[in-house]
Amino acid sequence: MAYSLYDRTVAFAGICQAVKLVQTVARTGTCDEEALITCLRSLTETDPKNVIEIYGQESDLQLGLSTMVHEIDNTPAGSEITRYLVSVMALERKLASRRDSMSQLGDRIDMVKRQLDHFELLDDQMISNLASVYLDVISPLGPRIQVTGTPAQLQQQQAQHKVRALLLAAVRSAVLWRQVGGKRRHLLFGRKQMLEQAKIIQARS
Repeated sequence: MAYSLYDRTVAFAGICQAVKLVQTVARTGTCDEEALITCLRSLTETDPKNVIEIYGQESDLQLGLSTMVHEIDNTPAGSEITRYLVSVMALERKLASRRDSMSQLGDRIDMVKRQLDHFELLDDQMISNLASVYLDVISPLGPRIQVTGTPAQLQQQQAQHKVRALLLAAVRSAVLWRQVGGKRRHLLFGRKQMLEQAKIIQARS
């Protein structure tokens, strides 16, 4: 199937949204609930008709699009976002090379989907379950992503669970990015095109 610049931009905005929320939770302990739902829902949407359906609709990715356009590499905060992006992409590459881990991840996500019959997506129990998927399947692939923030927040178990669930969502979007044809060269040489596409989506959503 031929995938487009649009598909790659949407998937990359998904990664940006998740890592931006990681940064926010690590600093403040809270984050935008709608943006969080979009990221967590992307983990359970395993049979979409198209790429945007994984996230809901274009407006659900406003935070990710805005982060792409305004923050990557432009500011000290942007360099932190960029560091998270690089780390997530590295983990995705390790995951892609491990068929056993991919299979284990699929099984665990199926289990989480079944739990949605009993819990809301934002219930502490669901976020804890998603965090444990990250800890058990993704984290051992290493190296560990160093999350910086406010020590008082990072010591809170709830914040830790949210951060890990969001890192899992970031890796899921990185998997999608590769599935729709995303390659390192697109980040090095095609970034300008992606940013233009992001601005177009932003303007209409």
